[in-house]
Amino acid sequence: MRFCANALGLSTFITLLLAASLKAEPIPVRYGQGSSHGFLALKTLDGVTIATGESTQVVSRGKVTSRLIFRFKDGSVDEDVTVFTQDKVFRLLTDHHIQHGPSFPKPIDFLIDMTSGDLTFKAEDGSISKEHMDLPSDVANGLPPNLLLNILPSTPETKVSYIAPGKKARLIHIAIRPMGTIPFRVGAFRRKATDFTLHVELGGLTGVVAPIIGKQPSDYHIWLQAGNPPAFVREEGALYEGGPIWRMEQISPSFQ
Repeated sequence: MRFCANALGLSTFITLLLAASLKAEPIPVRYGQGSSHGFLALKTLDGVTIATGESTQVVSRGKVTSRLIFRFKDGSVDEDVTVFTQDKVFRLLTDHHIQHGPSFPKPIDFLIDMTSGDLTFKAEDGSISKEHMDLPSDVANGLPPNLLLNILPSTPETKVSYIAPGKKARLIHIAIRPMGTIPFRVGAFRRKATDFTLHVELGGLTGVVAPIIGKQPSDYHIWLQAGNPPAFVREEGALYEGGPIWRMEQISPSFQ
């Protein structure tokens, strides 16, 4: 698809308006991230497991490399490798997100390099496009679960920047808001989890932005149990723009 110069100018203008209308800062580190390895299930809202995943995190020489991969029953793959630092605040270094297979109607292979400001998109036909963007320091691609562990439930709202992947990437902003608690159980024990909602901010420009980025994306939810440190309970939302709502939960290995 080709864009005329006027369309590109409008897109840039809207991006600048969105960036100017919202002020966001990198999230301070309250709980430093360590090395870990866990297992996850991706389910429909009806409880049907459609994919199993692994989450690994390795800390080395001041950098944290986080990898989350889901392998779907239909052969699809969703993999996100994120490298960041956590010296007083969280700062993204690189994020490489890949989605392909029947579960993803628009495959992506998208790399963000915060140091250079380069955004690289590999199309399904193998062609590669690259663009440069002046990226704000609070870009949060691949980081939301780690960031939320460091946001107090008493904080009314936290805003971060996010790069929407694509051949023509878009800078958007996400508002993170605690929306109350819900009860859950761990064995015989009753607990409560805070529902953090991640909402894409379109401000007063919804009517202008909609033709470019589509309809208002659905909210994403991450539930955490408060504590020292907080504990991940589950996630729920679309894994791609316009996609179905899926639920992500931790699972334990089974022995047969």
